[in-house]
Amino acid sequence: MTLPSTHDVALAAERRTAARLLLAHPLIASDGSHADLFPLIRRHADWLGKRFQQVLGYRLLVDSSYARLFKAGLGAGSGHRLERSTGTPFTPHTYACLALALSVLVTAPEQMLLSHLVADIRAAAADAGIELEETGRAAAKRTLVAALRQLVDWGVLIETEGHVATLAQESGGEALITIDRELARVVVAGPLSQARDGADLVRRAADPGFGGPRTYVRRMLVETPVLHLDELTDAERDWLRTRQRREAQAFSELLGLEMEIRAEGVALIDPEEELTDLHLPGTGTVAQAALLLAERLVERLRPQDPGHPATGGTLVIGVPAPDGLVDEVLAELIAEYGQRSNWQRGYLEDLPSLREAVLDLLVRMRLMARAGRLRAEGEGLPEGYVEEASEGRTVTDVHGARPGGEGWVLLAAAARYATQVTVRPATAAGKDKDVQEELPL
Repeated sequence: MTLPSTHDVALAAERRTAARLLLAHPLIASDGSHADLFPLIRRHADWLGKRFQQVLGYRLLVDSSYARLFKAGLGAGSGHRLERSTGTPFTPHTYACLALALSVLVTAPEQMLLSHLVADIRAAAADAGIELEETGRAAAKRTLVAALRQLVDWGVLIETEGHVATLAQESGGEALITIDRELARVVVAGPLSQARDGADLVRRAADPGFGGPRTYVRRMLVETPVLHLDELTDAERDWLRTRQRREAQAFSELLGLEMEIRAEGVALIDPEEELTDLHLPGTGTVAQAALLLAERLVERLRPQDPGHPATGGTLVIGVPAPDGLVDEVLAELIAEYGQRSNWQRGYLEDLPSLREAVLDLLVRMRLMARAGRLRAEGEGLPEGYVEEASEGRTVTDVHGARPGGEGWVLLAAAARYATQVTVRPATAAGKDKDVQEELPL
């Protein structure tokens, strides 16, 4: 066996570093926060462009002043949301402000006053029949500021003199803004000119194209914390089961990710903990409460030895988690940890708000889900592909694995956070089917 040369090892490391950076930050300016690594992207632009297209169906555009990886969507309800600096998710109004601002900036002068930019955005809103006012002028200003600050973070807007946040001041503020029109033009990745409406745009953006099951599954692996088998169509799951070992090697080489294969699904793990916008365990009241809730629910709801599916047992992807039990456990956690862990008083005094925030985090981590929530038929797929795979919404041997009805489902991946973990050795039959140990709930 011929060992790779020092040059080959260094080349692979450079390409992996550049690919990881683009995956985490799809829009990179040459003079932005990642300016030190921008030359690395330009040096390997051709290779990176081909690999991203082949593996994920993503288009890469590298210019002298920026690099833009045009990612695809994952379908309705599966996107990565934008958040304000406080962690509050963007509202529909905030996204509307962001879209309106971009529509103005692509033809704006190189520099303009903040007040003029705001006037142009309001004019664009009027032309589009969009009402920007929410509950009052102050709220509307804060919403617009959040959208403009996002554009500053992306490098589309540069605060030459003053700050966009002055807009929210009661007396009103002024600032001189420099605009990067090229960056403004490449922010939107979806096919706007082809979409009939917002829902159609989401569907078209998630279209895996000629890659079909292969491309969709790879995107789900890379862009989500964990992929459960009952989320896949028959065609998608069959492809994954026959390819998962080779895919593990490919993702390791391209992105430095390790594939963890379980009977219930697959996850790509980043040893460096860089390629994620979600952290659990994490800091703060919500993250701490979410971790403790997952632990307690696993302890109380774990099935009693359902057996391995390879030997005729039941594959458990999720178990019901009644609303009442969630509230009960959260109340216990507040009493036990709230005061001594210095949790936020607002959450301690408002259980419904804490519950909403905790469940939101666990759903985004794909540790819990709404009961019966699977990918809707045809969601994120082209029309021809829907006809081929529509009968495979729930794969045969996990039919009913995620309970239907009201309430919540605690998903198998939550067992990772249990205080006591039970690992059952795979049977010979299981190994033949390329299934590793099951980590049951």
